[in-house]
Amino acid sequence: MESMINHTLLCLLLLLSFSTLPFPWSSSSQPSSPSPSPSPSSSSVYNYFLQCLKNQTNEQEDSISTILFSPTNTDFSSILDAYIRNQRFTSPTTQKPLLIITPTAKPHIPAAVVCSKSINLQIKIRSGGHDYEGLSYISDRPFIILDMFNLRQVSVDIPSQTAYAEAGATLGELYYGIWNNSKVHGFPAGMCPTVGVGGHVSGGGYGNMLRKYGLSVDHVIDAEIVDVNGRILDRKSMGEDLFWAIRGGGGASFGVVVSFTVNLVAVPETVTEFRIERFLTDNATDLVHKWQTVMQDIDDDLFIRLILQPETDKTKNGSLTIRVTFRSLFLGNSDRLVSVMSSAFPELGVNKSDCQEMGWAESVLFWSCYDNGTPVDVLLNRTYDLGYLKRKSDYVQDPISKDGLELLWQKLIELGKPGLVFNSYGGKMNQIPACATAFPHRAGNLYKIQRSTTWNVAGEAAESEYLGKIRELYSFMTPLFF
Repeated sequence: MESMINHTLLCLLLLLSFSTLPFPWSSSSQPSSPSPSPSPSSSSVYNYFLQCLKNQTNEQEDSISTILFSPTNTDFSSILDAYIRNQRFTSPTTQKPLLIITPTAKPHIPAAVVCSKSINLQIKIRSGGHDYEGLSYISDRPFIILDMFNLRQVSVDIPSQTAYAEAGATLGELYYGIWNNSKVHGFPAGMCPTVGVGGHVSGGGYGNMLRKYGLSVDHVIDAEIVDVNGRILDRKSMGEDLFWAIRGGGGASFGVVVSFTVNLVAVPETVTEFRIERFLTDNATDLVHKWQTVMQDIDDDLFIRLILQPETDKTKNGSLTIRVTFRSLFLGNSDRLVSVMSSAFPELGVNKSDCQEMGWAESVLFWSCYDNGTPVDVLLNRTYDLGYLKRKSDYVQDPISKDGLELLWQKLIELGKPGLVFNSYGGKMNQIPACATAFPHRAGNLYKIQRSTTWNVAGEAAESEYLGKIRELYSFMTPLFF
């Protein structure tokens, strides 16, 4: 009991120690060597940074000018929009940055921090832009964006079973680098290849191997970060407290994450996927109810995601029903997967004909909805289909009853548009202490639930309608299930 109490106190002390540190992107921070603040106009900010970065880096003005983009620059909009993944934040009324800095070398980062600190200007740090609420590229106060997309180096060392990835690399580029060196190594991270490494890993990094290997942060062995004073620190020089914090606590909360070094994990040459749809008339309620608990202790090699959506019922004159899609990743061949499912979850009725075998890198494409046989080098593609969207997540710790699920189906059918995604936990996630990293959501969670809606019509009326529906769903679910 005493060790448990000490462990909890350590977690609280670590959290408290980081909550009060001043950073240049904090409204309360003050520069150590104040200099006169320019007027918060884009032209004055551009000129200030042009001179300040030149002085900090000893580079020529012509060189520095190639990484600075003010709103008057013809490339400003294309660079700003390139990594916006939610069209809700592309409207003319969304506040735009005074400047975008696109570092091409590490020394540009501490220079940008020092220059921003000296005029107390907020920095937003963007690596892939997949944060649902645009937190890496919008603000309610004058700000600049430090856009990391040029710093995308990935190197893989199979003898040491490690990889190095800069913050601006995408998960797809990391996965491709691993696949290009080994077909029996992988990395546990997200299922969308255009997500940026910097934001994803520093926020925890969950994906479809979490039941086998935990989260991305559980495999980080070193990192580089630029602190408030413009120092580039590695794990040794930053200390274990800060190293703990940036693994799950959000890198931008504590500095600018430059890179991560990670341990790779073993994957078999053959993995197996299935995608099975069930409707309410196929006993979907019973299947979802059992899935909630069976996934805690089923074979750790297996991950099953549920996608729950209102769908037209072709057997009932076009009225709505609920479709549940079961999507899997299994780290093994189809024979063993069918055996596991037959033993632990026979009700789903998985047969070998439902299964597709492939390599691990190909499975990433499967989860990204690419056609079977798509070349793996599509993982290097950074383009992304935009939509207007809203997402909101929770963790489920107690199974939802069958009656509760029936009520949930009725609400989804009533609303018509929002859907749900259930991501199974258990396995390795139950074995890692909540305070091992700054990501605490471990044992005790049955699954992660995400409410999701996407639309393609611009305008306040459409946004109000769709946001209203997902908020109504949230308000409905919270008192019943959380």
